[in-house]
Amino acid sequence: MMRKFLAPILVLMHGLAVAIELPRHDPVPGGIAIVSLDNHGPAMPIARYNGERVMVVRNQQEWLAVVGIPLSSKPGDHTLKVDSPSTAAISIKFTVNDKQYKTQRLTIADKRKVEPSAEDLIRIDRERKRIDDSFSYWSDQPVATLAFLTPVSGEMSSPFGLRRFFNDLPRNPHSGLDIAAPKGTPVQAPVAGQVIDTGDYFFNGNSIFIEHGQGLVTMYCHLDSIKVKKGQRVSQGDIIGTVGMTGRVTGPHLHWSVSLNNVRVDPALFLPEQSSQLAE
Repeated sequence: MMRKFLAPILVLMHGLAVAIELPRHDPVPGGIAIVSLDNHGPAMPIARYNGERVMVVRNQQEWLAVVGIPLSSKPGDHTLKVDSPSTAAISIKFTVNDKQYKTQRLTIADKRKVEPSAEDLIRIDRERKRIDDSFSYWSDQPVATLAFLTPVSGEMSSPFGLRRFFNDLPRNPHSGLDIAAPKGTPVQAPVAGQVIDTGDYFFNGNSIFIEHGQGLVTMYCHLDSIKVKKGQRVSQGDIIGTVGMTGRVTGPHLHWSVSLNNVRVDPALFLPEQSSQLAE
């Protein structure tokens, strides 16, 4: 069932039921599936999808999985593997629907950012490992909330999932949400978490990675300045950096990615519906 708004649920934290909200259920490539685990026991089950741990939250009497679906996924039945201390391991199927994303063509003045040199490729490979390590980060810490603030005030210029061409060369689909804003505009943490890496990357420029618990990781790219350090805890609304145009860009903006179970998903699903509609 499609959820039009973030739906309030309960999650157990330190043995107490704490109110939390879900992202919108949109089971398409690059979307999120909210799946009942058919489990009403007191102990949290462990769910895996494509071999990766999946976020699990409690909705009063049942446990739900919050599943990130890869952009490369094919429509049809997909399977969660669920283990629980009180029941035998089970498989639960859910359906992924089709979605076609638009195409975007961009002209990049710095041709090295489109066709990197051999030396650049060595750097890119090294940085890709750091990025992969950040997105695969897992902690058992429950998330404080799944109702996000928009990280920066500005126009949502490039939505998630676009099939991109740089200087007419095909590249990977857009795995985040671009928000255009003047250089120096403050960027805030949309939800509480811990900074797990920062750095200057070939394509992404000045970037920050924050983990929020249970495989939820966010990334902020092309920053002019970084205001936080690795290991630092941030609260929802804390300023973490400022908008810039570092890395591969056509103008000042924030590239914002959200990852669940090591899968990049549409950040707009975590925002109030009126905000996310601006990105469509």
